[in-house]
Amino acid sequence: MSFDAAKAKNTIENGKAILGIEFGSTRIKAVLVDEANQPIASGSHEWENQLVNGVWTYSLEAIWGGLQDCYSDLVADVKKQYDTELESLAAIGFSAMMHGYLAFDKNDELLVPFRTWRNTITEQAAKELSALFDFNIPQRWSVAHLYQAILNGEEHVKDVAFFTTLAGYIHWQMTGQKVIGIGDASGMFPIDSETRDYNKGMIDKFNELVAPKGYPWKLQEILPKALLAGEDAGVLTEEGAKKLDVSGRLKAGIPICPPEGDAGTGMAATNSVAVRTGNVSAGTSVFAMIVLEKALSKAYPEIDMVTTPTGDAVAMVHCNNCTSDLNAWVGLFREFSEAFGVEVDMNRLFGTLYNKALEGDKDCGGIVAYNYFAGEPVTGLNEGRPLMVRTPDAKFNLANFMRANLYASLATLKIGLDLLLKNEDVQVDRIMGHGGLFKTKGVGQSILAAAMNSPVSVMETAGEGGAWGIAILASYQVNKKEGESLDAFLNESVFAGNAGSEVQPDAADVAGFDAYIESYKAGIAIEKAAVEAI
Repeated sequence: MSFDAAKAKNTIENGKAILGIEFGSTRIKAVLVDEANQPIASGSHEWENQLVNGVWTYSLEAIWGGLQDCYSDLVADVKKQYDTELESLAAIGFSAMMHGYLAFDKNDELLVPFRTWRNTITEQAAKELSALFDFNIPQRWSVAHLYQAILNGEEHVKDVAFFTTLAGYIHWQMTGQKVIGIGDASGMFPIDSETRDYNKGMIDKFNELVAPKGYPWKLQEILPKALLAGEDAGVLTEEGAKKLDVSGRLKAGIPICPPEGDAGTGMAATNSVAVRTGNVSAGTSVFAMIVLEKALSKAYPEIDMVTTPTGDAVAMVHCNNCTSDLNAWVGLFREFSEAFGVEVDMNRLFGTLYNKALEGDKDCGGIVAYNYFAGEPVTGLNEGRPLMVRTPDAKFNLANFMRANLYASLATLKIGLDLLLKNEDVQVDRIMGHGGLFKTKGVGQSILAAAMNSPVSVMETAGEGGAWGIAILASYQVNKKEGESLDAFLNESVFAGNAGSEVQPDAADVAGFDAYIESYKAGIAIEKAAVEAI
């Protein structure tokens, strides 16, 4: 699509542009889109969490200072590109990293510093709640933080009048509404995809569990109301406008869509909200999200259950390690080349080595690589030691070496996904790949297709990220036709037939990866021994 600056300026001046802002762990990003949902301006703010008294947190000052700076940066970009001011918008959406714990008293005062998703201080709570609900409650979930505070006997718990996520907090301050998008809500407490609300049976169990403490609240009274994409979530108030735009130019009354988590915006940005679709994000870490047709037969500690922004059940496999070890080996080859006085272009080096992997044996010829820089809960590792193992008769050549490293980057993900695809017979029609692993055309894509035995597509727009994803959800809020589903809106108004380039799984590749994974699983004992020994 060709870019028309005059048209974009007209969109901004007529208040037709839509704003999405996402709080990531290291960057707050703002994206402004036009009526065709194409980005026309952006802004950002770098920030870092702090470790305070053993708890990873962001201060309220950092949250508001960061939001205001990010918005100011967007306003400056609009001024620079279009020589105009940003005064009104068609809609706004706020998104943030999911989970964590922001608890307030009846006077709307923060009771304890924000506890982010990164904290691993809720092990006992997560374990007890998972057993109570027969549902995997990860440590980072909001209810695990609340229950751990109860187990710790923390004084503040009796005073909790409301607790929420970061996106829910921002939205509340902008609109006065204590609501949350259902995808973000699914990282606070389990959702029932039949009722599209918090699971009532589990809420009752929680209330019964904590009843002896005599708190003046019931869980359902202190959770934010869960909303589906497109439902009314309020408008920007005068106070909210002043908090967002310190210059005072931005007008109040702008509709704001339900706030969502980064998982939900990722689904929107990759057109992966329909049943039997999914997306895989592969960079330093890797995670897969698959939209389910029906509930799983049982709880798996390796699988997190969340939802789409419209409340459909999503199975998520998250792994801490993906491309770090692969990148380290490519760096070694660069050093080798430079030692011979040959300067190499890194894109060409990655491309050459990745494509070489496609020439290797389908099972990597007896070479097994472990890419564990960090621990990996899916395979029971608290720490990692990058390793390469081969049998004496292995076919040790460059193609097999590179193929083993590419397989390793997705091996743990495959172990988690096999629980879904093989044990639970989950059906997948399309997977969207995004992230650094897919930069070399066709290679990471074909390896993922082999790992999942499913077609994998890659789109140019997948790099736009979560701020674009929440802008799309805000656009759906105000631009959807009567009765139009989010899936239909994405297909017709956002992606408009752009399905990306698709790679089908090759049967020999699938069989080869299956054989490799058996050796990989058998060798996890070597990895555990390495952690203990070195």
